Amino acid sequence: MKRLLLTGAAGGLGSAMRGRLKGLAEIVRVSDIVDLGPVADHEEAVVCDLGDHSAVDRLVAGCDGIIHLGGISVEDKFSKIMNANLLGLYNLYEAARANGMPRILFASSNHTIGFYRQDEYLDHEAPLRPDGLYGVSKCFGEALARMYFEKFGQETALVRIGSCMEKPKSHRMLSTWMSYDDFLSMIECVFRAPRLGCPVIWGCSNNDTRWWDNSHVSYLGWHPRDNAERFRGEIDEAMPKPRPDDPIAIYQGGPFVNDPIFPED
Repeated sequence: MKRLLLTGAAGGLGSAMRGRLKGLAEIVRVSDIVDLGPVADHEEAVVCDLGDHSAVDRLVAGCDGIIHLGGISVEDKFSKIMNANLLGLYNLYEAARANGMPRILFASSNHTIGFYRQDEYLDHEAPLRPDGLYGVSKCFGEALARMYFEKFGQETALVRIGSCMEKPKSHRMLSTWMSYDDFLSMIECVFRAPRLGCPVIWGCSNNDTRWWDNSHVSYLGWHPRDNAERFRGEIDEAMPKPRPDDPIAIYQGGPFVNDPIFPED
């Protein structure tokens, strides 16, 4: 690729992946709603509010691929979620449609299915069961991407990210963890594939206790290598296991199932 766009580049996951993308494109355009600090030689930085249609159109122009991590990534007031995760995503897809339809990797979430039990093993056809408004916004995002694919042919990887971080931080994350290296290898496969379509991809490493089946996307050639199991002893030592009757230990969405609907000011 000549130019790859990374939205949400100032966030936790965006910051971690930003330095790993150099080999994927000649230029990596990094963007967020806040200042991104110094840029590397292969980068260009653009401050952009996803809720601003014209600004998003300018952001996408000239890009050959998009990694969309931007938006609200936790449960919050609906007004905040609406601007970034609903309006912002619509603006992104309209900008993509107007600028040659570059392939998109959309950071969806395991919170689209958070009310499934942890003893259930899911494939990509499991009906959605979001655990909060954040999860609902990601259901909207998946539906929007699917419509743009069916209507216009816009290709998108719908990546239901589990817990992508340096290492798992809880017993639940022994099932949901995805390492940065495995995410990077997924990104490479998504943009290298001759055809993509609009598949759901479960974003987790090769964990012994994973809850999700990715066999339907074997055609991408993605083979995660890391395994959260090597952190089990560390986590057992750092914290007690949650009680069996605790929703955190029952539902795949973990603590999100306990979040309230946050009131508007």
